[in-house]
Amino acid sequence: MSSPEPRQKIGSRGDYRHFLAIPTRWMDNDVFGHVNNVVYYSYFDTVVNRYMIEAGALDITKSSVIAFVVETGCRYAKSIAFPDAITAGLRVARLGNSSVRYEIGLFRENEADAAAEGHFIHVYVDRESRRPVPLPAAVRHALKPLLASAS
Repeated sequence: MSSPEPRQKIGSRGDYRHFLAIPTRWMDNDVFGHVNNVVYYSYFDTVVNRYMIEAGALDITKSSVIAFVVETGCRYAKSIAFPDAITAGLRVARLGNSSVRYEIGLFRENEADAAAEGHFIHVYVDRESRRPVPLPAAVRHALKPLLASAS
């Protein structure tokens, strides 16, 4: 039996390029007194899609190209609970031909290290055919400043 891979260190605020304050809500907590794991994915969607809308790269009702999530993941380091004020940090780990890997850190209050880190991969597709398409220029332009390698 092989031993498990060592856990990567949870990131800090300096690892991210864009930030969005997201308030927790009473309904986010579960019976165990912390934000339920599925809610973290809602926070991920919120920071990415709000960024894309504000950058002018996404019109949720009219864009001819839309993005499908094809992979997600999250690592939890500390609990988040209502009424914590959280900040979502966003970066892009990879810009492909038709896909993007977003990475998100969720930070409690003013803490330097993430309480959780997640990722998801969007594949951009034609709204009608649902077939992959190259990233539109506006999307690529909006995401370049978020590249993890950009400084």
